[in-house]
Amino acid sequence: MENNTANLPFSLPFKLVQQPALDSVINQILLPEKIAPVQFTPLYSHSISAGFPSPADDYIEDRLDLNELLVSNKPATFFLRVKGDSMLNAGIHDGDIIVVDRSLQPVHRAIVVAVVDGELTVKRLIIRAGITELHAENPKYAPLRLQEGQELTIWGVVTSSVHQVR
Repeated sequence: MENNTANLPFSLPFKLVQQPALDSVINQILLPEKIAPVQFTPLYSHSISAGFPSPADDYIEDRLDLNELLVSNKPATFFLRVKGDSMLNAGIHDGDIIVVDRSLQPVHRAIVVAVVDGELTVKRLIIRAGITELHAENPKYAPLRLQEGQELTIWGVVTSSVHQVR
């Protein structure tokens, strides 16, 4: 499916795809329906202090469904596990699971999942003065500037990252 960019102030050499274009990564994609059945977790009405502790009631305000929190468009959403450290400064770490929404418009500064020259990557999309680049969020990695005729396929926009802290 070609993406219509007529309403955007710039022209992008990208296309959105409905299904993954690379057979080698299809097994890495996690779809919402492949995740365990919905399990509601208690959501307490009080926020938690990251400074000094404060007394909190044991009142449960609601139940939290992580699918509702992370997935706004289920048919267009998939998950990928990240490998590498190129997006550390965006809070995306090696081993994290990113939530990707194919229905969102990939705009300037969005973090996207893209295929460039047959390689799948997650990077920040930079568009300025007719130049399209994919930037890592780690100074160890140089930006990837797309050359004339080089194909960029955007799989979707990253909306969240699931990161374990232990």
